[in-house]
Amino acid sequence: MHLDKCTTTAPNGKTYTRVLLRTTFRENGKVKHRTIGNLSNCSPQEISAIQFALENKDSIPPSDTNATVFPKSGWSSRQGASVGAVVVVHQIAKRLGITSALGNDRQGKLALWQVIARVIDQGSRLSAVRLATSHAACDILDCESFNENDLYKNLDWLHERQAIIEQRLFKSRYKEDKPGLFLYDVTSSYLEGQDNELAAFGYNRDKKSGKKQIVVGLLCDITGNPLSIEVFEGNTSDVKTMPSQIKKAAGRFGCSEVTFVGDRGMIKNTVIDELELVDGFHYITALTKPQMQTLLTDGIIQLSLFDKEIHEVEDTEKNVRYILRRNDVRAEEIRSSRRDKLHSAQIFCEKKNVYLATHAKSKTETALKAVQDKIAQLKIDRWVSVDVDQHLREIKIKQVVEQLAEEEKLDGCYVIKTDLEKSAVDDKTVHDRYKDLAKVEWAFRISKTAELELRPINVRKEERTRAHVFVVMMAYMIVRELARLWDSVDLTVQEALNELSTLCVMELNDGSVTKINTIPKPRSSVATLVDKAKVILPELLRARGEVVATRKKLHSERKRV
Repeated sequence: MHLDKCTTTAPNGKTYTRVLLRTTFRENGKVKHRTIGNLSNCSPQEISAIQFALENKDSIPPSDTNATVFPKSGWSSRQGASVGAVVVVHQIAKRLGITSALGNDRQGKLALWQVIARVIDQGSRLSAVRLATSHAACDILDCESFNENDLYKNLDWLHERQAIIEQRLFKSRYKEDKPGLFLYDVTSSYLEGQDNELAAFGYNRDKKSGKKQIVVGLLCDITGNPLSIEVFEGNTSDVKTMPSQIKKAAGRFGCSEVTFVGDRGMIKNTVIDELELVDGFHYITALTKPQMQTLLTDGIIQLSLFDKEIHEVEDTEKNVRYILRRNDVRAEEIRSSRRDKLHSAQIFCEKKNVYLATHAKSKTETALKAVQDKIAQLKIDRWVSVDVDQHLREIKIKQVVEQLAEEEKLDGCYVIKTDLEKSAVDDKTVHDRYKDLAKVEWAFRISKTAELELRPINVRKEERTRAHVFVVMMAYMIVRELARLWDSVDLTVQEALNELSTLCVMELNDGSVTKINTIPKPRSSVATLVDKAKVILPELLRARGEVVATRKKLHSERKRV
């Protein structure tokens, strides 16, 4: 039995490869062939596996026994590289269309390994190479050896092809039925260094003062599945990130009917004007507190309309709908925070009074200025006043009741704004779609924290920074799918991947080179994870013999305990 391969070139220039599984026999003195099966539609990996099995059919152990069977005397076994986590993540990536979107050439496989490494164990390009030395990366991905320099160059390749890859992912997911709603939000990620080409000082959502940052915009569908990610300079305002998202939806993804859902401050008048220029494009956003105050002053909305139930007000002149609601839980959180801030200011004031009482030469003006600065820092100066009794040398804090009542009247209230026709979408649907922005916030939370560790960003060039963030987005797609598949398992995704990493191949060799890599039957905890991920582990793994090694040695300081 053998494989019969034949490559032909058609008149139109296209090349076709035919692969047949055949057996050869003699009949009446003539050599004849019988075709057992057509393997032309099989993947290159599957064809290689069949070829390997045919070439080693005399030395492969039987599969119907649980005992360790050696093909012949003189063979030995030893634990090989880890395969469990890589096999599962690789098959999930294939299922999501990431593998085909990246391509099957060397650069595509290196990019795929960067994504898989980010899912399994986060770190730099150097860390990804070191991870490949303990996981069967080359054998599973069927790629040649690489080092960290190859991965850095691969980031440049990823940046050049990001738009193409995102478009392939979009098409593989939606085919002809394109989504009609996009969720969009931005976040920032601070940098430890100063030399990143996109680094700049801006509004830091991580509350890390004195550190430069980058701004990241993430575009998702209604389910929270990422579609595109973009990196901006650290001083880019939210509203300036929107125009490129509109162009993506209309151009790259070819959507004709789209509603953008964006947070407060994201979709402002300039963005609305751009959306109106594209036929069929609409928006759902929320108003800031000053904007809500303006609507109250103009009489467009009334305070009595804010309730647990949704109320709608339509402005026919501007062709805008406002959906109003009050969240009592959020209102209580705001009031509790306000009380805590007042208590903090009072404690600070008491300390200043004690100091004035025990230091006769201290100035009340200095203490008064310090208390006023503290109140301004806590942002409660609109409804708190400060007086000083020069005779008693004592500072007093008082609440301004009228101002506090004015401040509290919109606690827990929010207004959602949209230009969608009422006949097309009702008020509850508009409200629920705005609440779906929490899915993008969750994606940022997973991407920036321990699960995927967007930071530290161990690159400096603009192109590589953008590619690094793109890798994190694709890794999040996999983590999100694994979290769904393992929802019933009492483990986090990272804990489950650590458990899968304990499954290693068994190397069977004859004392010179490895001949066979077998994957043993996993223990119950690993088997459960594999089954719930709907993954089938191969019994054999082709040993390419590739050796992955870093060019950089571990610093001696890191070896110290």
